[in-house]
Formats: sequence, C-alpha cells, structure tokens
Amino acid sequence: MTRPGFLLICAFVLLASSFASAAVVEHTFTVQNLTVTRLCNQRVITAVNNKLPGPTLDVHEGDTVVVHVINNSPYNLTIHWHGIFQKLSAWADGPSMVTQCPILPGNQYTYKFQIIDQEGTLWWHAHSSWLRATVYGALIIRPKTGQSYPFTKPYKEVPIVLGEWWDANVVDVENEALATGAAPNNSNAYTINGLPGDLYNCSQNQTYTLNVKQGNVYLLRIINAALNNQLFFKIANHNMTVVAVDASYTNPYVTDVVVIAPGQTVDVLLRADQPVGSYYMAATPYASAAGASFDTTTRGIIVYDGAASTATPQMPALPAFNDTPMAHKFYTNITGLLGGPNWVPVPTKVDKRMFVTIGLALEACPENTACKFSISGTSINDTKFSASMNNASFEFPTTLSMLQAFFFNVPGIYTTDFPSRPPLKFDYTNSNLSFDTSLLFAPKSTKVTRLQYNTTVELVFQDTSLIGVENHPIHIHGFNFHVLAQGFGNYDPSKHQKLFNLVNPQIRSTIAVPVGGWAVVRFTANNPGVWLTHCHLDEHISVGMATAFVVENGPTPSTTLPPPPADLPQC
Repeated sequence: MTRPGFLLICAFVLLASSFASAAVVEHTFTVQNLTVTRLCNQRVITAVNNKLPGPTLDVHEGDTVVVHVINNSPYNLTIHWHGIFQKLSAWADGPSMVTQCPILPGNQYTYKFQIIDQEGTLWWHAHSSWLRATVYGALIIRPKTGQSYPFTKPYKEVPIVLGEWWDANVVDVENEALATGAAPNNSNAYTINGLPGDLYNCSQNQTYTLNVKQGNVYLLRIINAALNNQLFFKIANHNMTVVAVDASYTNPYVTDVVVIAPGQTVDVLLRADQPVGSYYMAATPYASAAGASFDTTTRGIIVYDGAASTATPQMPALPAFNDTPMAHKFYTNITGLLGGPNWVPVPTKVDKRMFVTIGLALEACPENTACKFSISGTSINDTKFSASMNNASFEFPTTLSMLQAFFFNVPGIYTTDFPSRPPLKFDYTNSNLSFDTSLLFAPKSTKVTRLQYNTTVELVFQDTSLIGVENHPIHIHGFNFHVLAQGFGNYDPSKHQKLFNLVNPQIRSTIAVPVGGWAVVRFTANNPGVWLTHCHLDEHISVGMATAFVVENGPTPSTTLPPPPADLPQC
C-alpha cells in the first residue's frame, strides 16, 4: 500500500472513531408549578420535571445535546447553558431578548448544541426575570470515551449545587424592587442541592447528606446557583484540592475554603482521610458591599461509613461574611493547567483594548409614578436603583431579539456605540464620590460592541464606589477568557501590566471582579453571534449592569452563523 493511501485510511479510522465516541443526548424539560415545603411554609415555585435542583445533564465532549423545553409555567421563560461555547449555535444560548424571544406559557422550544473543546462542570438555568432561583441544574461534561481526567480518577463524583431560597414568589420580589426603586429583599436561606439544612426553622429533615468511605477520593462539582451572593464553602477538618474552575483545568491547589461567585463552578478532590465520624459541609455568604450584614448558613453532612448515627457532626470554622482577604487569596492563587486538555495559550496580539467601569447607579422615576431609592440606610426620593457599565445602563429590547436583528439586519433594536472607555474619567474607587449626583445617573440604552471575527479583546473591568463598592461577578456568554491579573484600587497600566500572567493564567467564563478593584481578561471573538456580558448578581442585571458583543461572521461557511431553527420563539 502506498503511503498516501495508508494515511488516508488512518484519517478515516480516526474520523470514524471520533463519530463513534460522540452521541446525541436528548432530554425533555417540562417547566411547571411545583408546591414544596421549606422553612415551615408551603410555596409554589417554578421547577423543571418536578425537581429542585432540576435534572443533571451528563454528557461527553463531542456529544450533541438536544433539550425540548415545554413551558407549562405561568411565566415567559428561556434556558441558558452557562459556559457552553455555542459554536455556531448562538440560537441556543438562551438569554431572553438577546438570542431569542422567550418561550411563552403553553409553548415549547428545542435547544440543540454540540459540546466542542470543553470538559468539566457547567450548569444550566433560566435566563428570564428571577426564575433561575429555582430553575437550574448541573451540566457535567466528561472527557471523550477512552480519555481520562488529568488527575487521579475519583471513587465517586458528586454535584454540590449551592442555591438561594426566598420565602416568597421570586418574580414578585423582583417586580416589587423594580417598581419601588429600592434594592430587593434578601433571601431567607441558602441551600445545598435544594435543601436548606438544619440551622433553619423546620429544616432538621431537609439537610443534604453525603455518605463516604474512609480513604476514598471524591470529586465534588461545586456550582453557585445563588442569585445575589458569593459564598464561602468549607468542610470540617478536611482540605480540598481545586482541579478545575468553570470547566477549565487548573494546577492542583490545596485549600480548606472555596470561594465561589454566582455563575461559577469549582471542581475539588476531597479525600476522606479523617477519623470515622460525621462532618458538616457549610456555605455562608461572602458579602463585600459596605453596610451588608449576613448571618445565615446552609449546611449538609458528610457521614463516614461506620459512623455512629447519634454522633454530633463537627462544624467548620467559617470566615466572616466580609472576609475579602480570604476571598482574594483564593481567587488569585488559582492557575491554569498549562498543556492540559483543551488548554488554550494566552493570545499575545491584542486587537482591541477596552476599559469598562462597572457599578451601581440611579434612575429618575417615570412621570406620574412614586418611587424611592433605598439601600443600607440611605434613601433618595424620586429615584430608582440602577446599574451600568461605562455609564450605559442596559435595557433589553422588547420587540425582537438582538440575534434576530443581527442575522436579518433589522435596525433600531440595538446600537453599536458602547464606549470602549468611560465617558468621564474620575477617581473610580473614591468613597467620597459614592453619592455624587453628577456621576450617579446612567442613561438607559441598548449599546453593544461590534467585533470583527477573530478579534482579540483585552478587557479591564473596573469597580466603582458609586453608591458603594462591591465584588461583581461578570459573565461573558459564548467565550472563555484568560484572567491575566486582578487587584484593588484603580487600575494603572504602568504599574499593573507587569503583574500579568501570560503563561498559565486561570481560564474562566465568569470573573469575580474584586470589591473596589479591577480585573483584566483577554479573549478571542471567534464565534459569530450576539453575546451578552453582564453581572451575574440578578439584582444588578435586572437594573442594567450589562452590555453585549456582536461578533461578525467569519470568511467561510464554517465561521458563519446558520439561520435560526424553525421553532425559534417569536415575540
């Protein structure tokens, strides 16, 4: 046989092997009302397949995922597959009025996408109003068949989904805040895999339990599905080894505490190496905003085989709710696994640099309405709580999705004049400017940044002290990014560029921008579509802390967004 013929046969064998290892994973999500009892009260929630959390999607890299979403709830609804690249499948990304109009009550839509160059822990959630408080679940991507993890195979893998619970209808909580102008009410509890744990009223029998065998290693896939708070997570007397964040592998990092922002995932290896007994795992808020105060903890129990059923579990010592040094230590000690599966080197040539301020703001009350901004004891009449990026407070379209406007070239839905820098330069983190009314009012708009295909973007996210500094978790849809550096105060390129990690930075899709500080990220816009970029605290996205990247088609059919599916919901 000639060498070219041999090589051709080898190519066909490899291609056939690739197709053989991939599968079509199909699910049906029926979204409807579910009555549950929590904190002594019965509540009607919106849930998928009568579960809280909803079903776990378990797939392999290369699989095609097909999910039929049937909306039998009373609310408009979309589902977002958080962290999935959606290569040439932007129609399946899910944010309401960005990539699709919502699925109306009584209607359905099929999401279809392929898992490409990703493995690890992601998740899915509702992306319309505050419905993701109870509409969420894990999305686990395993290596292709025949391939292994870049760490010792665990004895068992366990999703640990951290959530947030309101003893109220969450849609009403959001609507009340939007109508009155005040910050929304805090939640009443946090949860582990849907259960609040035994520190809350009427919850002794609603505590998550994980049974382990002494000496075994467990892979905990930790997801923060809470709406409005970052969380500290600890296990009494046990260390954990971080091996991945946001479905990107890391160098092993040993820690006794995990810090995780809404939208983020952290994979840790837990070795059951303590004496036989029972140990609490616990999650408590990390709240960096000035004036915040939290005294609420959810906990579950790790029970070793052979432990006495009457034994009192040991409790971990938890950080203070405002322990920023501990949070910063965790976030900055993680590095990417250079050369690991799906590793992408840092792009060295930057085509577009952006400096984006993120912060709170005010909005004037509409005519003939009464509203009153109020937060942490400060109130201002005739104003409403708002938020912005570069002094542009994002307003979602109402008549057509942004992706449809992009694909069909429909004007008037968005504008492409999002500023690359703040319109006014000031001392961003100076607390003396927190209530300077000349800086507080951010106009409403639907401004985006248009990018040519394959543009490499460097973004500086800068927190501001307007109303108050806070740690904002910023999520970019459709892309991962390298986290080059992060720190406190105002970003100064002359001082801070020398801190850039261009060798093995962590790769994420959601970055917790430090309170009163900054973070620098870099990504390549190699996926055509409209990609929402927003704070993953729902109380902030709902009042305008968002923008979007509109990425143009590339030069070939394989870099061009296909037409929308026939069942795409219409407004």
